[in-house]
Amino acid sequence: MPSHSIAFLLFPGVKQLDIVGPAEVFAEANRLGARYELLYVSADGAPVPTSIGAPFPATTRARDLTRAGTLIIPGGDALPTAAIPPDILAATARLVDISARVASVCTGAFLLATTGALSGRRATTHWAHAGLLARLYPSITVTPDSIFVRDGRFHTSAGVSSGIDLALSLIETDHGPELAREVARQLVVYLRRPGGQSQFSTLNEVSRGSHDAVRRVIETIIETPAAAHTITDLAGAAGLSTRHLSRLFQAELGMTPARFIEGVRLDTAKALLLRGESVSVTSRRAGFQSAETMRRLFVTRLGMPPSVFQQRFRTSDRAD
Repeated sequence: MPSHSIAFLLFPGVKQLDIVGPAEVFAEANRLGARYELLYVSADGAPVPTSIGAPFPATTRARDLTRAGTLIIPGGDALPTAAIPPDILAATARLVDISARVASVCTGAFLLATTGALSGRRATTHWAHAGLLARLYPSITVTPDSIFVRDGRFHTSAGVSSGIDLALSLIETDHGPELAREVARQLVVYLRRPGGQSQFSTLNEVSRGSHDAVRRVIETIIETPAAAHTITDLAGAAGLSTRHLSRLFQAELGMTPARFIEGVRLDTAKALLLRGESVSVTSRRAGFQSAETMRRLFVTRLGMPPSVFQQRFRTSDRAD
């Protein structure tokens, strides 16, 4: 079986996990019989300082590489807003041209977009920067809730650890689901992570609000998702009018109270299903009016009903 080269583009400030996460996935695949050649490419062949301050060594200069099976462009904190140095941009464009397959991790999509390679394509990036990517590059169809997106030979993925998800999907394409599943099992990660980036947004994306009343309402909803939580009851408990509470939620969280409640109940239901609760018990404990109401929300938000979510993502209780 011929080897397949995986070239990681290095640049100052690169997110180290965006490199080593996918690299470990490919290295594990090699231990299980695959043949990936891992290359670390910088513009001048010199080591680069990473996001954690440690230098990362390069194995080759960009101009010395004549062909790559897969190019992986990691992210970096400065990529969404800072000017990209000409040598990095030139190296990226050249590597894109000589690679059979191109992938970006997290904010690496901004570097890829700057070359024009994503024009007219679908792509994703970290949820916090998806709106900016769409505004800066209107020719790109940004799908902010996706863990990763494939459009032709171009693959883009979401924030940081999604590079692991992306690497597993590439292995599945190259070698089939059995090898990808075994790699995931050995690394103790999901082969396919449940949901999209929205799975993180309800609780992690919100700041809990700066207004005391908003914080109290949020904490009440999170602590008791199965309660009725009508807007009238929540506003009364907060000492606000329903209109004022709705305005505060929209201003501080970017969503209505009803949308927040829905998200908390969805998160609660996912956790219960993954612990082995039945669909009917889960719907009741998570606060849904019925199992059918919960099913519709799962299909809308996650693209699958609760039963399929549980079958696909629940881990075994048996220790290997």
